[in-house]
Amino acid sequence: MGLFDFLKTKTNTASIAKERLRIIVAQERGSRGAPDYLPMLQRELLEVIRKYVSVDVDAVKVDVVKDGDHDVLDISVSLPDGRASAA
Repeated sequence: MGLFDFLKTKTNTASIAKERLRIIVAQERGSRGAPDYLPMLQRELLEVIRKYVSVDVDAVKVDVVKDGDHDVLDISVSLPDGRASAA
């Protein structure tokens, strides 16, 4: 133990683990009420988009959002900068 060790801030690993667990639980709660066809829809959309544009797996996001009494299918596609590559 050094002379100035008491000045260092100690990392509380329990609080870090607790915060990470909160993030995981929040993500699980968000996807729990989602229809079971959304992952398949996301994969199929990605396959179709990749025929025309080279995109990453995380480029397509599919969610169901409540809008009053209606469910709205929210599809977000992040396209790369530049021109599309024809396949």
